[in-house]
Amino acid sequence: MISLLQEKQRSEHAQHQAGGRTFLKYGISAVASCFLAYMAYYIVRNNFALSTPYLKQHLSLTSTQIGLLSSVLLISYGLSKGFMSALADKASPRKYLAVGLSCCALVNLAFVFTKDLWEFVVLLALLGLFQGTGAAPAYITMANWFPKRLRGRVGALWNISHNIGGGIVAPVITAGIVFFGVGGWQYAVYVLPAMLALAVVPLVLMLGKDSPRAEGFTPLEEAPSVHTARKPLPEDEARLGRELSTWQIFRRYVLPNKSAWYTAMVDACVYVIRFGMVSWMPLYLTEYKHFSMAEMSVAFLLFEWAAIPSTLLAGWISDTFFKGQRMPLAIISTLMIIVCIVGYWKSTSVVSVVIFTAMIGCLIYIPQFLASVQGMEIVPSFAVGSMTGLRGFMSYIVGATAGTTLIGIAVDRVGWDGGIMVLFGGSLLCVLFCILAHIQVLKMNRRHVTHAPTVTDTPTPVSRTTV
Repeated sequence: MISLLQEKQRSEHAQHQAGGRTFLKYGISAVASCFLAYMAYYIVRNNFALSTPYLKQHLSLTSTQIGLLSSVLLISYGLSKGFMSALADKASPRKYLAVGLSCCALVNLAFVFTKDLWEFVVLLALLGLFQGTGAAPAYITMANWFPKRLRGRVGALWNISHNIGGGIVAPVITAGIVFFGVGGWQYAVYVLPAMLALAVVPLVLMLGKDSPRAEGFTPLEEAPSVHTARKPLPEDEARLGRELSTWQIFRRYVLPNKSAWYTAMVDACVYVIRFGMVSWMPLYLTEYKHFSMAEMSVAFLLFEWAAIPSTLLAGWISDTFFKGQRMPLAIISTLMIIVCIVGYWKSTSVVSVVIFTAMIGCLIYIPQFLASVQGMEIVPSFAVGSMTGLRGFMSYIVGATAGTTLIGIAVDRVGWDGGIMVLFGGSLLCVLFCILAHIQVLKMNRRHVTHAPTVTDTPTPVSRTTV
């Protein structure tokens, strides 16, 4: 299967140098393809969460069963993001995105004919599997086509695709309910989003690009005049990267890389906070803060949409003010989140709680986004998919699980104050790992200045485990 998704034949002798108007045009087209694809991925993912009231009402599923289904999707996605992202290093980004998105749409169409719990379990496991193909091709594309000085801004523009996709699902489903009626809820909830996703697939294939080498350009990391994020790879090692297997790439360039693990732990801690808020906000605000459903819905909406301007601004600030260093802004944002959690916890008025909720949503995606950008910069471009896989695995299997399960246990044992303590713990650990990740990047940069060998970027011997 992977052989069918591989890039077209690469030429060892590039026809064009990296940089220039044509190179930029290709890069913009490639990122536009990733933007549309990832937006559509969220349309055929978040729609399941919006289907749960109908599942409970029309299929008589209990809350426990719905919770089980949500966990199946979460765990399957986390595992898939680990190994599917690693496989993306050897595939054509545009083909990988198109096939994965098509499979997600087909699973949604299958939901229409599903009545039994076990059928939903199987289909949701498949949906999580195919959803894991979405992120890595985008990170690989950005690493391939844009130098470090632009990645913050380009990454920020791409990153809001999931906010837009996740945000437009509700209006799409609402329009479908109006058109099909409540009796046709399955068509509104599953078929309509699937059709939108399938309509995006041809655009992904037309706009998408493979690696610069496959498109006839010199790779960025072999053109030091354009790409200054790291020392250019020697030609023999660049060729080695193309010849290594997925497991060999992960074992040599990610597994022994301290900076990779610190960055992945930043992601994991961010997901404790993010899923701790998203998963428990409805119950916390209605049960503990005594919000109405309408007031809770406003807070929930602002939590998601507030991330769009902050992510765009974070990309620009990290590129310009912090000169490509990602973690300082992540540290500042996380410290501000701690202050906002106090307000979210202690405030009594609806307005103040909503404001603090929106501020947490505005801030939480900043360290998440910056960790993803740093992940592109601490490994060679041919290992970006493997790095994305590590981040995805840690984010969902460790972070999201703690943000949902651990908070639930804390609430049952000591009340909602215990759940807030988990959020505080995740925030403090996030600051710690941001600091450690930043220290490792500074060490890497110092080695580049002195022209010393670096394992962070190009660790050739497997036995060298220090970054």
